Amino acid sequence: MALGLGAGLDHAVFGLLGLGASSRHRPAPTAAQGAVPFYGAHQAGIATPTQDHLCLAAFDLTTDAVGELRLLLQQWTAAAEAITTGKLYTPMPQQEDQVPEDPGEALELGPARLTVTFGIGPGAFERTGLASRKPAELRSLPPFPGDDLESARSGGDLCVQACADDPQVAFHAVHLLARVASGAAVPRWSQIGFGRTSSTSTSQKTPRNLMGFKDGTANIRTEESDAMNRFVWVKRGDGPAWIAGGTYLIVRRIRMLFDVWDTTTLEGQERVFGRYKASGAPLGEASEYDPIDLHATRNGEPVIPANAHIRLASPQYNAGQRILRRGYSYSEGTEAGTGDIDAGLFFIAFQRSPSRQFIPIQRRLAAEDALNHATVHTSSAIFVCPPGVAPGGFIGEGLFQ
Repeated sequence: MALGLGAGLDHAVFGLLGLGASSRHRPAPTAAQGAVPFYGAHQAGIATPTQDHLCLAAFDLTTDAVGELRLLLQQWTAAAEAITTGKLYTPMPQQEDQVPEDPGEALELGPARLTVTFGIGPGAFERTGLASRKPAELRSLPPFPGDDLESARSGGDLCVQACADDPQVAFHAVHLLARVASGAAVPRWSQIGFGRTSSTSTSQKTPRNLMGFKDGTANIRTEESDAMNRFVWVKRGDGPAWIAGGTYLIVRRIRMLFDVWDTTTLEGQERVFGRYKASGAPLGEASEYDPIDLHATRNGEPVIPANAHIRLASPQYNAGQRILRRGYSYSEGTEAGTGDIDAGLFFIAFQRSPSRQFIPIQRRLAAEDALNHATVHTSSAIFVCPPGVAPGGFIGEGLFQ
């Protein structure tokens, strides 16, 4: 069943809030919880150093009118600009005898480095008669070996990614935007994320995933401008002119099978990843950032196994291709009756070309990765993220020109 905002988001985010201090006792915002600029050449939330919390929702359009899609994107832009600065969204003066436009759950919490990133899914173009404007790269992902996808938690016509250093601020962003969308789009599914699982800036240490391993050591850092331009941002000539400066977003919900993983020896776990658990160093090396030597052997066998995750995900094995990861851990608690933990990785990746980057990389991983015995992919979606805008514009405005 699809997650509605009432049950799905409320239950998930407030369950997560219970892991830390109550919002009533949260300290007042500080300068470190400042605002991330909303306007710019690219949408925020992509090259932004990854925040601690995620609230992401996919929406289905309930209209086939181009004008209504355009109006929705204009309203979403105005709302996002307000809340990323810590303000209430009040497009009209608020009256006490009227329902507030902004539900207000983020009052006094400050901007908390909130970013709101918008994406458009393949179906939105066909639904609104804009198929001729759809980029060729924006196609539903092919099936991969081992996928066990839940259709109600996959796909979507539109996507909102809210990231912040306060979980309630991230929740508020999606809650508000769902209210603004009423009449034009409805939530299809949503996901709460906590504990970023990759570093996107040289200022960040490499975090650990729920399997206990450092994750994203070899990720693109946003300070690597050449890599960002080569692998993340869409260029003129890559597709329709309106997406230049944008990127493609792919999300995958990857459940970890802890009944398998928790009974695997330390040596077995390290051979699955190709790294030492404690240090994060590649097998055979001393420190986390030592170069990965895929040719090293010991007693005639490769030091890093042939099916190790870092070998198969390495640019050396994938025609030099890289992607920008911004994933999060997730937890839905335990399953009734079995006690199995439903938790894992909510994988988020941005790239310039899914057909050259994510799809061939994932095909290789799905076919050969040793990690597959302890994971299963349960959700999948793809969106195109338009470029950023200047004040007075709105996200996706080039689509309608």
